[in-house]
Amino acid sequence: MPSTAITTKRGRPGYDQQSVLAIAVEVFNRHGYDATSMGILAENLGISKSAIYHHVPSKGDLLKLALDHALGGLEAILDQPGATSGSADSRLEFVVRQTISVLAERLPFVTLLLRLRGNTEIERDALERRRTFDHKVAALISEARDEGTLRQDIDPRTVTRLLFGTINSIVEWYKPGGSLSPEKLADDVITMAFHGLHVPR
Repeated sequence: MPSTAITTKRGRPGYDQQSVLAIAVEVFNRHGYDATSMGILAENLGISKSAIYHHVPSKGDLLKLALDHALGGLEAILDQPGATSGSADSRLEFVVRQTISVLAERLPFVTLLLRLRGNTEIERDALERRRTFDHKVAALISEARDEGTLRQDIDPRTVTRLLFGTINSIVEWYKPGGSLSPEKLADDVITMAFHGLHVPR
């Protein structure tokens, strides 16, 4: 399992690798990774292009660090006790809740992950890791359905797509630090996904 932490590597005064990475991810999300040159990164950082190389060897290394941070957080969820013990239904709810927590905590990094086009080997590797995570969650949905805790009349593939679609859409509108906390956001998504919008009778 890859580390979920971003290592701090000291470079030129005023920046370390983590702060360079945070700004780079913001720029990648604004312009797109392919359209972001080292010159654009340098301009946003307020340093020369050559100074960036004191922090990372290449633009691709920045991308890999960012994607590792997003994916490491997601992959670590599946190793937690809440995801490995109990009923499939309770494990699925735990994974959904923790996925939203990681998304809110690492929003720019997960946004970058969700916008990948697979144009480079780094992107393709990340997309494969993301598919592996998605498949494990889909297996949980099928297991919960087989246990009888999820309704049987909806195709599990449809459930998987709709659930992931809902969670992934959060990156487009959620604002960390606002009135909606990550915990309340997770509660709302779980209520809608597992219980629907009807008032309980």
